[in-house]
Amino acid sequence: MNIGFLASFITFCLIVTHNIKKQARNGRKQEKSFWARESEANSVRRKPLDGLPYIKIPLESFPTHLLNEDATVLECIEVIESLTSEKILNLTGWSNTDLKLEYGAANITALSEYDQNYTLLVRTLQKWADALAAAGHMDEAVILMEFAVSTNTDISRTYYLLAEYWAARGRGDKIEQMMRTAQGLRSSNKDAILRHLKKSLDSIVGVLY
Repeated sequence: MNIGFLASFITFCLIVTHNIKKQARNGRKQEKSFWARESEANSVRRKPLDGLPYIKIPLESFPTHLLNEDATVLECIEVIESLTSEKILNLTGWSNTDLKLEYGAANITALSEYDQNYTLLVRTLQKWADALAAAGHMDEAVILMEFAVSTNTDISRTYYLLAEYWAARGRGDKIEQMMRTAQGLRSSNKDAILRHLKKSLDSIVGVLY
């Protein structure tokens, strides 16, 4: 057997073995750290939730008069109406452990419910906006999507459609405003959204210059 090949093979095996052991050690450390934080979180006492930034739905400013005979639109309106009486919080990017550490373990059920209400809200707003846009009511769809952005939604399509709308009108200021909002997102979609918005903004600059 070729000595050089054998030496390379042995070196390769040693490297693989070392990496496997290293990953295993890191995995054990991460697991230990997780359970330590979880144990600490479970011991945090309940804190008041009165001062949290609950989202209020401005239903009176939404285009509920348009296409309300359409089944999809009607369903969206009904969902949004039902949410107006619920507590809504955007907790995107917060783990259950984070929430328990911050607000107390006893609040996790309520907080999870408020976050689920938020997810339903922004998904329904985008569904409603898509239906309006498809029917030629883009200006009214923008009203819904801009409200969603004001709540720090991380639904990429909301940003992309708004960017397309404002780029077509040369409103770089509107895209820059969305970029500032996106900068603060606690979401895995953040970077992709920012890249798309920057590309849209650059397209306006390219036309102007």
